[in-house]
Amino acid sequence: MRHAKNLVPFTFASLVVALLFVSATSLCPAADKAAAKPTIRIKTGITAPLKDETGVTWQPDQGFADGDTIERPDVKIANTKTPSVYRAERYSMSKFSQALPNGKYVVKLHFAETYEGISGAGERVFSFNVAGKEFKDFDVFVKAGGVLRAYIETVNVDVTGGKLDITFTSKVENPEINAIEIIPAP
Repeated sequence: MRHAKNLVPFTFASLVVALLFVSATSLCPAADKAAAKPTIRIKTGITAPLKDETGVTWQPDQGFADGDTIERPDVKIANTKTPSVYRAERYSMSKFSQALPNGKYVVKLHFAETYEGISGAGERVFSFNVAGKEFKDFDVFVKAGGVLRAYIETVNVDVTGGKLDITFTSKVENPEINAIEIIPAP
């Protein structure tokens, strides 16, 4: 009997500790999910990571099904604290995909009209679709307010199926993009 008495308090204490652990870890599932979803920053048109003027590191160009890239290292970009993000681009692409855990994200698409062949509204017009959200007749020149000016289009999305898809469709000239940020939503 003596052993049974000692076993009962030990079992009860173990049960209390286990219950405290389970309730503490179940109180913060959103924090655990957010920690599991890092911010992804992709700088198009480059082959090595970029550390921008604010110290943020961007991954090199990746995730595109097609298209071409070009760097324009000497252009001066207005309307931004990070002009290096806009000095290279991917253009003439049709699709971008990124594997992601399902959930809510803020997608930031970075644009600047840096091609010397574009000097006015309507000279580059394209559409894009971010996880089912359509942007028709998008004109970088118009959105940015001219050439060599940064513009960020922010889109809230709900990723399902384990990946984010962005499609691009040309109307006048080729679609272009300078960078993509994928940020887990709180």
